[in-house]
Amino acid sequence: MSSRREFITLLGSAAAWPLAASAQQMPVAGFLHGGSPGERAHVIAAFRQGLKETGYVEGENVAIVYRWAEDQLDRLPELAADLVRQQVAVLATGGNAATLVAKATTTIPIVFIVNEDPVRLGLVASLARPGGSLTGVNFLAGELAAKRLELLRKLVPMATRVAVLVNPANVTTAESTLRDVTPAARAMGLQILALKAGTSREIDAAFDILVRERPDALFVDPDPFFVSRRVQLVHLASRHAVPATYGLREFVEAGGLMSYGPTVTDALRQVGTYTGRILKGAKPADLPVVQSSKFELVINHSTARMLGLTVPPSLLALADEVIE
Repeated sequence: MSSRREFITLLGSAAAWPLAASAQQMPVAGFLHGGSPGERAHVIAAFRQGLKETGYVEGENVAIVYRWAEDQLDRLPELAADLVRQQVAVLATGGNAATLVAKATTTIPIVFIVNEDPVRLGLVASLARPGGSLTGVNFLAGELAAKRLELLRKLVPMATRVAVLVNPANVTTAESTLRDVTPAARAMGLQILALKAGTSREIDAAFDILVRERPDALFVDPDPFFVSRRVQLVHLASRHAVPATYGLREFVEAGGLMSYGPTVTDALRQVGTYTGRILKGAKPADLPVVQSSKFELVINHSTARMLGLTVPPSLLALADEVIE
């Protein structure tokens, strides 16, 4: 038993040798995300830009260890544990699920990006004084639910019933979205039909329900899994002629009708900046949580015409970009 333990210890040490050697030359940061790298090239570019603004360039004076859950959120605990074992100097996390998993470690400073109030999530004591080992950016996607519904109502004024699609695997985000959307819809006299999907097949099944129930519009939760399946979602919404609103511009660029939300790349740049500052010795407890201040309304005019919708001039005037 003793020799087996010694062998395992030796094996663990050997696995850490390359990183340990690298760490002697430059600091090592970790990056944990629930999505897929192929879908997040712009995210990584923005993160690296933030690091660069604080004097760090990947491969030159900082190493970054990336771990992606590939939309399988149940893999996040093992990926986070791997980064902890590698003793990264700071850990950047993308999304609520990755952040809540990483929060279990108290030995590594964490810079997060989440889409709702981090105080409500239990990540920090307050926005101005985080007080622990976490800080980061709240890009407010959850809190913008009422505004998204209001803009959707301007585009589809006769709507009385709206379907809301959430990912049940991302429990915290799904619950907060429904919690935010429900009172906002009630105040506008809208009825809500909750739909759930955590796989590609379940998205198809959700649209089968949508076709059967015939709501007037669709509200898609800004969930990382849905971002990775945006082409499927946009295709189904177009195929079934359902006006849909999304939280991120990537959906509209893929042919979706309309999006309203924060500029995610700006938020990730800030995550990179905070990561760099911590590498230079700053403490998360002393870095206030940043609230996103850049929001954009993007409308796909050709999709609106295909759906038989007339975009009112007042809405066009509000748009940051109109895709023809």
